[in-house]
Formats: sequence, C-alpha cells, structure tokens
Amino acid sequence: MTTMEDPSSKEDNPGALKVLEALKQASHELQANPTRNPADSDSPAIKTLLELETESDSILSKDPHLSTLSRYIADLKTLVETLEKTRGHGLRSFLTRRVSTHSISRVAASIESEIQAWIDRENIESLLKGLKEPWKDEDELVRLLTQFEDRVSQGFDRELQNLFLKSKAFSVLQTVLCDPDCPNRIRENAALCVAALIRFNKDVFVGQVNMGDTIHALLEMKSIHSLKVLRELITFTKSPFVDEILCNGEIPEILILLESKDLDMKVVDFDCILEIGYFGRKEAVEAMLKGGLIKKLVELQRSEFGGDLIEMGKFDDENQDTEGKKREKRENKFLKKHPFASCVARFAVQLEVGEGLRQREKRAFKQEILEKVKEASVNDAEAATIIAEVLWGSSP
Repeated sequence: MTTMEDPSSKEDNPGALKVLEALKQASHELQANPTRNPADSDSPAIKTLLELETESDSILSKDPHLSTLSRYIADLKTLVETLEKTRGHGLRSFLTRRVSTHSISRVAASIESEIQAWIDRENIESLLKGLKEPWKDEDELVRLLTQFEDRVSQGFDRELQNLFLKSKAFSVLQTVLCDPDCPNRIRENAALCVAALIRFNKDVFVGQVNMGDTIHALLEMKSIHSLKVLRELITFTKSPFVDEILCNGEIPEILILLESKDLDMKVVDFDCILEIGYFGRKEAVEAMLKGGLIKKLVELQRSEFGGDLIEMGKFDDENQDTEGKKREKRENKFLKKHPFASCVARFAVQLEVGEGLRQREKRAFKQEILEKVKEASVNDAEAATIIAEVLWGSSP
C-alpha cells in the first residue's frame, strides 16, 4: 500500500497533519461562505491558505501522494494573483472576477478532497500497522479503531472505499476480531469497525464476512458491543447468517444470555432473538423453541422489567392518528423501563411478519407458542393475558 518515502517524513506526520488540517479548514471555509465573497484576495480563508503555502512546501515535497495537492495550491496562488489584477469596475473586470471566484472555489474543493484522502490514507496505514501488534499500545489502538469507525460512519465515499479495498482493511479487522489471543477491548472495537464497513456498503462488504468464525467470536466475547454487532450482521445478511448460527450450534449460546445478570446484555440479546425470529427459517425457530425460549420469555415478562402492553391498548383497534401517536409515546416510555413487556407477543409478531417462514409454518408455530405459554405460566390469569397478546398481536 505504501511507497518508498523519506524516512523522516513518517516522523514529521504529526506536524504535517496539523498544517494540512489547517489547509483543509481554510479550503472548506472558502467554499462554505459564498455569500461573503470568500474569493476576495483579502479574505481570511485566502490569507490562511497562502500563509500556509510556504510552510507546507517542505511537507508536500517529501510525500509523493501530495504532488497533486501541491499543484492545486500553485493553481490557487495563480488565481488569487489574477483576482488582484482585476479590481476595476468595467464589464471585463466583473466577468474575470466572476470566473476567478468560481475557479477558486473549485480549486479549494479539490484541495480539501486531496488533504482528506491523505489523512485517510495515513490513518488507515497507522491502524493496520497497529493491528499487527495489538498488545503493544492498547489505548492508542482503540483510539485509531474509534477514529476509523467514525470516519466510515460519515457515509459512502468511492475513493475511501477504494482505499479500504486496496488495503484489505476489512480482512485485517475480521482477523483481529476472530483472534482469541487479542485483547477483548481491541476485538470489540474491531467488530464495531466491521459493522461500520457493512453499513458503509453492504453490497461490497457483506460477501467478505467469514460468517462461522465471526459468529463464534462475537458470542465468545459475551459483551454488549459484540451482541450489537451480531444483531446488525443478522439484519444485513438475513437468513444465510441465521442458517450459519444454527449450523454452528450457537442458538443455545444466544438463549442462555437471556439469563445474564446484566440487564443491558439481556436486552440486546433479546433484540438478536427478535431478528432471528424475523429472518430465521423453520429449523432455527424450532431450535429456539426447543431450547426453552418461551419459558425464558414468560419469566422475563413476569419480572420487574416486564409487564403487559395490552393494558395500555397496544392491541386495540385504534383508528385515530392522534390517539395512536399518544399511545405509541406511552408505550415507548414504558418499554424504556420495562424492556421485556409483552416480550412473548413481540417474538410471535416477528415470526408472523418475518421473511423466513411459510404461512403454514407461521400458523403451526403460533399454536406451539400458545401451548408453551400455558406450560410456563404460573397461573391461568398470567396465561390468559399472554395468550390474548399473542392472538391480538398476530393474525389468526
């Protein structure tokens, strides 16, 4: 990925970054304030750019990646000089200044883009270098991983994607995620970066996921972050990912996390189960039901973090929009404090509206859920309430 460079250039990177960030900011301001005539040669943005030109010369000459940037800065200087020479009030001066103003804004945009590309390249190179020795400086590596995730989360960028692909960043991150000898904090952050890349462009990166090893690694860590990534991967990869979870025998691992003492862990785990219910095929749903899922959900609904949304009119035939919105607001407020309220019915609804089951399978599973609710309930009243929610929450 890297080219031969002056060894001292790497040592100067913090200073180079500071100068280039200032150039980038000035270029951005030059584009962001068109109504203030930023192309005036006396504008602060122009002055900053020209003042930094001399300071940046030594930096630009050391790094071949910055040769294009050097040319853009030279072009900007020429345009500013042209602008200086056209201060008259005639038509020709007016038109020349308009053309120069537009050209300066365009060159400023190119400068900003080139600098961002250089920053991205340097940051990715530093990250990949750090990942080769993840135990060396854990705090710095976490900082680089967080920085990478933030950059990726800014949205799609074709040049940035090409950089990811050329550097094989996804493969390196996935390797670290799946390495049991790597510190868990590094693995978790690598997992968040993997998820961010899939959000960045799922069509490109979903196909690169090593599903079996990734699933095992995420569940092995047993952390809130790793479960959130698992949930995202289920959402993006859909039924094939759930199939892999089933084939790897990981369904019991997911179910047992509902017994965790960590409430947040249980909540995220339940979210994963809802996604499996939505995308899972018959075999995956069967595995969850045989693994005692309904009994666990009934117990959670019975707990202090459970409750019944049916009492709030969740399943009423509500036609008025205003009342519907008020009810939804009440429900969301209630669910923040009671995340397992009506969890049995919420799971049943996921099966009903999901993509993984045929209609006859949906009907059969609903009947099985009703039977298991009766078995798991402590009395007839509890069973009746949950059954009513399941019946009202999904179609007959």
